[in-house]
Amino acid sequence: MTVNATIEMNTPPIAPEDQVRASLYALLGNVLLQIPDQTTLDQLAALEGEVGDVGSAINTLSHIAKSMTPASIEREYNVLFIGVGRGEVLPYASYYLTGFLHEKPLADLRAKMRELGIQRKQGISEPEDHLGALCEMMAGMITGAFGQPTPLQTQKEFFNAHIAPWAAHCFSDLEKAESAVLYAPVGSLGRLLMGIEQESFRIE
Repeated sequence: MTVNATIEMNTPPIAPEDQVRASLYALLGNVLLQIPDQTTLDQLAALEGEVGDVGSAINTLSHIAKSMTPASIEREYNVLFIGVGRGEVLPYASYYLTGFLHEKPLADLRAKMRELGIQRKQGISEPEDHLGALCEMMAGMITGAFGQPTPLQTQKEFFNAHIAPWAAHCFSDLEKAESAVLYAPVGSLGRLLMGIEQESFRIE
């Protein structure tokens, strides 16, 4: 999987394939955790994917981003994730695994974060088991944003414990959500990345 754009990170050099992984995780985390502004939409519009399913999802995302405005994406985001009472998609591990928010999956994640020295991101009100937050954590572990790049085995254990049991399902729901326009290819990209990561970790 390749993408001809990266999220800038002040981190030590890492292998090109890991930079791609980190960039995809960072992209997903960014658009899931907050409403994309014009700068983010411009960055998405500039993405160029290569051949393959991931590249196709990136190109679709780029194409749609060109037609979006901050106002239109704010409306979409609010319907999808906030709504009146609740949005179409609740992107939390606790909800997908137990049917309720702030349950054991969140407590387990917080314990693992303490073990790994991962701090809660400032300015984000969402609980840590939000899918966007988990994507940002994976990006940080890959690049060394929490100190040094995390060993692949630790990444694998974190992914299998806190992401693999539910994230692909959530991304699939987002991909198919009635109100999803920009977020339909975001869902596709996330679902594909989850599949690639699961297969890669399985054969490690």
